[in-house]
Amino acid sequence: MKSALNGQSKAAAAWKYFKKMRYLYLLLVPAVVYYIIFKYIPMYGVTIAFKNFNFAKGIMGSPWIGLENFKYLFSLDNFYKVFGNSIFLSLLRLLWGFPIPIILALLLNEMRGARYKKAMQTIIYLPHFISWVVVGGIVINFLSPTWGVVNSMIKATGGEPVFFLAKEEYFRSIVVVTDIWKGAGWGTIIYLAALTGISPELYEAAIVDGANKLQRLWYITLPCIKTTIVLTLILRMGSIMNNGFEQIFVLQNTQNLNVSEVFETWVYRLGLLNGRYSFATTVGLFTSLVGMAFLLGANFLAKKLGEESIF
Repeated sequence: MKSALNGQSKAAAAWKYFKKMRYLYLLLVPAVVYYIIFKYIPMYGVTIAFKNFNFAKGIMGSPWIGLENFKYLFSLDNFYKVFGNSIFLSLLRLLWGFPIPIILALLLNEMRGARYKKAMQTIIYLPHFISWVVVGGIVINFLSPTWGVVNSMIKATGGEPVFFLAKEEYFRSIVVVTDIWKGAGWGTIIYLAALTGISPELYEAAIVDGANKLQRLWYITLPCIKTTIVLTLILRMGSIMNNGFEQIFVLQNTQNLNVSEVFETWVYRLGLLNGRYSFATTVGLFTSLVGMAFLLGANFLAKKLGEESIF
């Protein structure tokens, strides 16, 4: 009897809270509908990975073949090379690209002139709005062995022109640098938002105690945004297998294919262009499972180290 009364009181309290916040929940409805229609319902298409999909028969009518697509995937010689390329390139992006937005946010936070600060923010945000097709064209022309700026400087100093995008040893560096240039500025937004939440009283007390800028940065700023950094890193680990189709595709050519072929371009060539949709779905499901494993591993490690986790 007592438990039933407690259940009714909790339900009444929940309903009272819902009525109080009903307009906020109403604003949430479009987002929920969007995710249901465009994210959850399409998940049924994952079943294609376990079928011999035929357009004429449709998803429901196509015969089940179990794990045959996965066995075929793992038996391909190129699979392990593509898997290694995808992981290695993602780790390079993470190693060099993850700290840059944090550093930029800290530098912007130290700027005192509001006008210059806004101008600098606008300048570093702008590349984010340029498509990879345009960026790829700029990079290709910039590094061209005939009229490119870089090779013009090399020839002016007596050196031989280098076809950078045809050299395997340069491709990954070019991808990482262009990715940082395009996305680092936009990535600072979340850290700037975290920095604005730090109480000015902490800095004032530190100044009174004689702490210099570096000490204030190390003992106040970084600890206060540590939670944001850890959560962002955990979420970043979930997309460890995603290198971005557009960037790789526009910079890729037959000369650098040995190091530039990643899952996105491989699926496009082998799956979509050839109409092998079951195979393409199998690869997509595999990369999603690997990304989830990295996400869960990073989240578990963060909890073990006493840091914030996403769940």
